[in-house]
Amino acid sequence: MADRKRPPPKSASPARPPPLSISDYLQRILTARVYDVAIETALEPARSLSKRLGNQVLLKREDTQPVFSFKLRGAYNKMARLSADQLARGVICASAGNHAQGVALAARRLDCKAHIVMPVTTPRVKIDAVRALGGEVVLHGDSYSDAYERARELQQEQGLTFVHPFDDPDVIAGQGTIAMEILRQHQGTIDAVFVAIGGGGLISGVAAYIKAVRPEIRVIGVQMADSDAMLRSVRAGRRVALSDVGLFADGTAVKLVGEETFRLARKLVDDYVVVDTDAACAAIKDVFQDTRSILEPSGAMGVAAIKQYAERHGAKGKTYVAITCGANMNFDRLRFVAERAEVGEEREALFAVTIPEERGSFRRLCALIGPRAVTEFNYRISDSDAAHVVVGIATARREESAKLVRNFARHGFETLDLTDNELAKLHVRQMVGGRSALARDERLFRFIFPERPGALMKFLSSMHPDWNISLFHYRNQGADYGSILVGIQVPRGDRKALREFLESLAYPYVDETENPAYKLFL
Repeated sequence: MADRKRPPPKSASPARPPPLSISDYLQRILTARVYDVAIETALEPARSLSKRLGNQVLLKREDTQPVFSFKLRGAYNKMARLSADQLARGVICASAGNHAQGVALAARRLDCKAHIVMPVTTPRVKIDAVRALGGEVVLHGDSYSDAYERARELQQEQGLTFVHPFDDPDVIAGQGTIAMEILRQHQGTIDAVFVAIGGGGLISGVAAYIKAVRPEIRVIGVQMADSDAMLRSVRAGRRVALSDVGLFADGTAVKLVGEETFRLARKLVDDYVVVDTDAACAAIKDVFQDTRSILEPSGAMGVAAIKQYAERHGAKGKTYVAITCGANMNFDRLRFVAERAEVGEEREALFAVTIPEERGSFRRLCALIGPRAVTEFNYRISDSDAAHVVVGIATARREESAKLVRNFARHGFETLDLTDNELAKLHVRQMVGGRSALARDERLFRFIFPERPGALMKFLSSMHPDWNISLFHYRNQGADYGSILVGIQVPRGDRKALREFLESLAYPYVDETENPAYKLFL
C-alpha cells in the first residue's frame, strides 16, 4: 500500500529573540561607539550645594557635550551600526530637541541625510540648533508622542531608517557609557545616582551598567509631577499612556515610555522621586551658583531630586551623583525660572494680607515684617474699609510661612498663605490693580530704591501723615536697586509739600501721572 503523502509543515513564525540580559547590555556598553562625536564629560563636585545639604553632590556634566545634551551618545551608537544602504537612504527621528541634535550631528559625521520631526512646542534654540547641524526639521503636534506618530508615517512613505530616541538597545547602550565614566571617575563610595526620565533610555542604560558592575549603588529615577509616565507604569505593572504632559521640562515630556525601557526600569531602578516646576527652577539656580552654567529644566531634575531625597531620608555624609543631562534652555525662559526659583528653594513665601484701609496700616504691616527682606509688594486701593495686599517675604525655611501667618493674624491682619497657590504665583500676583473710583487726587511715581534694609521704612516715615498710598508695586529682581511704582493721594494744596518730600528722599524718581498706560489701566 502506497504511503500517504503528508502535508507540508506549516511555516512557523520566526521566534521572538529573548530579551537582552544585563550581561548583554554590559557588553554592548563596553563596545559602544560614542567617542567619535561625544566627549567624556567631567564629574564635578557641587561645593556650595554639598555644604548646604551636608552630603557630597557630584554633577555628571552631560550638559557640556557638543550638542549640550547626552543624547548624541545613543544616537551615534545606533547610526554607526547601520549598513551603508541604510545610511544612503537616510534616517528619521522624532524628538523634543536633544535627540534631534544628536541625530543631526551623527548624520553629518556619517554623511547621511537626517529628517527630524519635532513638536511645535520645542524651544526655538533646539530647532535652530538642529537646522544648523544640517537636519531637515518637520514641526508636528504638541508632544513627543505626536511627533513620533508623524515620523513613523514619513518613515514608511520614504523608506527611511527610524532612530528611536530611547526604545532601542543600541541607543540604551550608548547612554549607558555615562555610567561607565561615572564609576571610573569616582571609584569611592557612591550611595545613589539620580537620573531624569522621559522615555527611559538614559536610566535604562545607566542602571544596566551600574547593576552589572556595582549593584550596591542605588539608581533613582526622577520624573516631573506632570510627566510621570514611567512611575505610573511601574506602579501599574504595565505601560500607562498619559493623556497630557507638562511642557516646562520639554526634554522629558513623554506620554508613553518604551517597551524595553519599561522592562529594564521595572527590573533595575531602586526608587523614584517626583519633582515639580518650582523645585526644577531652584535646582537650575543651585547648579548656576556652583558652575556658572544654566541647565534646561530636564537637566536640573536630578539635582532637584537629590535635595528632596536627602531631606526626606534625613541623609548626611552621603555621596550622590546627579546627571545634568541637558542645557538647551531658551533665554526667554530665564525670567520665569528666576521668578520661581526662590519659592522652589523655600526661600520666599507669598501671602495675601488684608489690612484696614486707613492711614498708617501699610506702615504697621512693614514694621511687623521687620528686618526680613521683602521680595514683593502689590497693592491697589479698591475698597473704603479693607485693603488686600500681596506680599512676598524672604524666608530661610519652609515652616517660617506658618509663623508669619500667625504673627500677622495676632496683630489684626487676616492672612492667607499663597506660597503653594499656582494661580497666585503665575497670575494673580501680577494682576493686583485696575481702575479705582477711590483713587482721587492720585499722583503716580516710579522710584529707584536701594536694595537695603530700611529703604521702604524711610520712604513711609518721611511721607506726610495726611497722604494715603493708593497703589504700590514692587518686585525684587536681584539687582542692587529696585524699581517701585507708588500711587500717592495728595490734595492739590499740598503740591509744594510733595516736591519737598520727593527732594528730601534723594531716591531717583519719574513722575508717571501723565503716562498713557497709567491712564488706560490704573
